[in-house]
Amino acid sequence: MDKIIPGPSQSLLLALLADARLPTGAHTQSAGLEPALRAGLPPAAVPGYIAARLRTVTVVEAATAVVARHVAATSGSAVTGADLDAVEAAWAARTPSAALRASSRQLGRGYLRLLRRLWPDQERIPRSWRPSRPVALGVLAARAGLDAEHTARLVGYDDAQTIAAATLKLEPVDPAVATGWVLSAQSLIEELVTAVSGLTAPQQIPACAAPLVEQWAEDHARTTERLFSA
Repeated sequence: MDKIIPGPSQSLLLALLADARLPTGAHTQSAGLEPALRAGLPPAAVPGYIAARLRTVTVVEAATAVVARHVAATSGSAVTGADLDAVEAAWAARTPSAALRASSRQLGRGYLRLLRRLWPDQERIPRSWRPSRPVALGVLAARAGLDAEHTARLVGYDDAQTIAAATLKLEPVDPAVATGWVLSAQSLIEELVTAVSGLTAPQQIPACAAPLVEQWAEDHARTTERLFSA
């Protein structure tokens, strides 16, 4: 059984960890939307972009977070133990783009900072540890008491709302329209939750390719004039 640490309700934790004001929030990155628009994606196609990510990149991230959460909740080992290293390696093997990996590890630092500040009574995390975003999020979810389903739902929702929020900064879109995109993605997010919430081992993490997203990320990493880091 997972050792869930008692704390705030699942709904409150989900709202807290999806807040755009966090160090990992939508103000820091666009989930690849900025380079996609630069490459010619029309704003009207953003809902399709959200759907495509939810079926590819986000599935990998959600599955990785769920597995990392399970390992952190059950192993009792330090967060840099071999089991979590295996989760990190599995995620990296399924993320071909070096730019995506670098961006994810930058966001991972933000999640670890949040963990240290909000749950300081948990075990100390070495400052030298540089996990990816989903691995760091999985550890945070375990320490905060978020279950597997809400962890997966958080990853799916955060990806959709990050893209919607970034659109408002990059294109003249009505905020009500952008909010509608996130609402329309609900069924895909729930499909993602169903698909990954039962995973417990690194080898179960799916491999879902997104070549265009990966190429756009590589192009963006070489761009000097940009609003978002990724």
